[in-house]
Amino acid sequence: MSCFCCRRTDSEVNRKSLKMSKNEYKEVDGLASVTASISLKSDSSKKRNVAQEMQKFGNGNIASRIFTFRELAAATRNFKSECLLGEGGFGRVYKGWIEKLNQVVAVKQLDRNGLQGNKEFVVEVLMLSLLHHPNLVNLTGYCADGDQRILVYEYMPLGSLEDHLLDLPPNKKPLDWHTRMKIAEGAARGLEYLHDIAKPPVIYRDLKSSNILLDENFNPKLSDFGLAKLGPTGDKSYVSTRVMGTYGYCAPEYAKTGQLTTKSDVYSFGVVFLEIITGRRAIDNARPTSEQNLVTWAKPLFKDRKKFTLMADPLLEGNYPINGLYQALAIAAMCLQEEASTRPLISDVVTALSYLAAPKTDEGVEGTMSSASPYSDSTGDVEDDVKYSDFGDMGEES
Repeated sequence: MSCFCCRRTDSEVNRKSLKMSKNEYKEVDGLASVTASISLKSDSSKKRNVAQEMQKFGNGNIASRIFTFRELAAATRNFKSECLLGEGGFGRVYKGWIEKLNQVVAVKQLDRNGLQGNKEFVVEVLMLSLLHHPNLVNLTGYCADGDQRILVYEYMPLGSLEDHLLDLPPNKKPLDWHTRMKIAEGAARGLEYLHDIAKPPVIYRDLKSSNILLDENFNPKLSDFGLAKLGPTGDKSYVSTRVMGTYGYCAPEYAKTGQLTTKSDVYSFGVVFLEIITGRRAIDNARPTSEQNLVTWAKPLFKDRKKFTLMADPLLEGNYPINGLYQALAIAAMCLQEEASTRPLISDVVTALSYLAAPKTDEGVEGTMSSASPYSDSTGDVEDDVKYSDFGDMGEES
C-alpha cells in the first residue's frame, strides 16, 4: 500500500467529525506535562498512581508530540478503510502520512470499549517516551482529544513477525533460518535493554509474535507497551500484579500467583522462539488436541534427539544447520523451564543467539541427523546441547 493513499489536506476532512484545538503541535518536556495533558475522567486516581510509579524513572527530558484529532484524521483520510493495517481487541491501526513531518506513520486508534484502557494508554505513552533502543518501536506522538486515545508510531513496513511466520498463504515466501535467528536475537536485545539497562528494570509482560514488528530489513522492534510493568527494586524479588497478557505466552508461576519477574519475560521469549523454530502457534485449536498447546507438545520432543528435526518448520524444507537447530532448541528449552530460577538471564540468551544469528560459511544447511551436536552424544536431550558456559550464570537474578 502506497503511503500516498493516506494523504489528505485539512480542507478535505469532514469537519463535523473533528474536534479543533488551538495548538497544532506541542513539545512536552517532563512526565508531569504528559500525564496532565491526558484527561482520564473517572480514572484520575489511576492516572496519579501511574504517574507516581513512572516518576521512579526520574524526570529526564522527553519529547512526545501531541497531535490533534483533526491532524490524525487528515493523515489517515478520516480513518478510511483503505488505510487500515490491522485490528484487534485494542482497536484499529491505520497507515498515515503526517505532512508537516514528511513522515509515514502507524496510527493506533484505541477502541473506547476495547482491551486497552486509559491506564494502559498512559503507561505506553510514558514508557515509549522514556525508553529508546533500536529494538523498541519509536513513539512519534499521541492524541488525547476528548475521549479519543490515539497512539502514533513509526511505520514498520513489513508488519509483524506473525504475518511472516504463522499460517502463511501458499504464495508467501517463508522466512529463512538466518532471518529467523536474526529476528530472535533482536527481540532478545530489546528485552535485555528493558531488563538490564532501564533503571528501574521494565517487565514487558506481553511478548508475542504479533507484538514484534519488522522494518524493511527484517530488523525487529518490540511494540505495544500498555501492559509493561516496572520491575522489583531493592530487596524485592518480584512484583505482585493482576495477571495480564496472552494465553499460551504467560509464565506458569505468573499465571498461578500473579508474581511477576523478568524471568516471566524470558519464558514468553521461549514460547516466541519456539514459534520461530517450528512455525507453529503458541495455541492452535485447529490442531489435534495433543498438539494445540505448543509448549506441551514440544516438551516430550526435547528429550528425544531422533525427533528434533520434526520440530523444525516444514516450510524450511531442511534448509538449516543441524547444529544450529539443536542449539536453538536448547535455548528455547532453557527459557521454558517450569521453575523461574532455572531459566537463563536474557543477557545470556542474547549471547547465545548472537552466535546463531551470525552468518555461517562453513556449516552445511541440509537438515539431517548425520551432523551431531558437538555438545552431547546422540542419546542426550536438547537441554544438554548448549554448554552452560555459553549462558554464563544460570542462577537467580541478583
